[in-house]
Amino acid sequence: MVLLYAIGFIIALVLALLMTPLVRKFAFKVGAIDKPNHRKVHTRIMPRLGGLAIYIAFVGAFLLVSPFIPDGLLRPRDVNMINALLVGGTIIIIIGALDDRFELSAKIKLLGQIAAACVVVFGFEVRIDLVNIPFGETMQPIASWIGIPITILWIVGVTNAINLIDGLDGLAAGVSGIAISTIVVMASLMGFQPVILLGTLLLGGIVGFLVFNFHPAKIFMGDSGSLFLGFSLATLSMLGFKQVTLVSFVIPLLIIGVPLSDTFFAIVRRWVNKKPIFAPDKDHLHHRLQDLGYSHRRTVLIIWGVAAIFGVLAIIQSAVVQSSAANWITFGVICLLLFFLQIGAELIGIVDKTRRPLINFLARLAKVDTQQSRGK
Repeated sequence: MVLLYAIGFIIALVLALLMTPLVRKFAFKVGAIDKPNHRKVHTRIMPRLGGLAIYIAFVGAFLLVSPFIPDGLLRPRDVNMINALLVGGTIIIIIGALDDRFELSAKIKLLGQIAAACVVVFGFEVRIDLVNIPFGETMQPIASWIGIPITILWIVGVTNAINLIDGLDGLAAGVSGIAISTIVVMASLMGFQPVILLGTLLLGGIVGFLVFNFHPAKIFMGDSGSLFLGFSLATLSMLGFKQVTLVSFVIPLLIIGVPLSDTFFAIVRRWVNKKPIFAPDKDHLHHRLQDLGYSHRRTVLIIWGVAAIFGVLAIIQSAVVQSSAANWITFGVICLLLFFLQIGAELIGIVDKTRRPLINFLARLAKVDTQQSRGK
């Protein structure tokens, strides 16, 4: 099986390398281009639709390797899950490609994402039906009337999280690749073959596309890419809730920690500044790092590094879930993450460039402690 996965990865990689230049020419031909403006970093007209190359590489590689999958490896529900990803992903790629060309409204894109999520949930019955309750003893089943909306919300939320972080050359593709690599490692440790297969093929397509997308980029992935990768991540990471019962509730959140935290701070920032939640701005994580003086490439590499840290934490967390102290470790991990996320957000000014409540509070504590020490 390792050989099959390696061959699948190489096929997807080669297909992406071959298809991306062709998609680039096609994007220019049909007018799927991204023009510079005050909110964007690039300064010249760039072709979009890069996600189409990743999608073709992924689906093409799957079709080529599927005849060689050993009989009995995939159970009926595994085939169902694969079909859900392929059909839902196709809907998403169509919506994204249309947006790359015609710039659809946010409402239409949202409806398309909900439709793709509904296909996964109702068409293929892939949904969250088990949760790990903090400090509970086992995975607990939940009613479908709760699981269905949670699943749809998860898919739509993660899909948009990747879309929001797509602001620099290679950023969204790299972060997605790191998240998918994390999922593949965890699936390998748990012997979950369908996720290893799909993740490996998807990773090959991403790496091949990154050759053309890393700074200075020759093509953007566009909404076709960011939405498709977000949808794929949501579906694959959701298996942490549904199939892989050894995984605690926090692990899928760690896997996609960078885009989710950036999305969370964007919502808070717009709420604090009394702006519409979906209103675009230039204060995302990558914007703030560049404002601090980091170069384009260094900013991307820093965020990749943060994403890798989240991935390592997810793997470690999955490894300790079986221990008797798992719930306390999970609680500690969450507290530490929230603490450092808040500190980091205040340092770079991702919510507000002047307000630093936690840092100021810690400074006051340190000052009081110093004064007390001098008094003694």
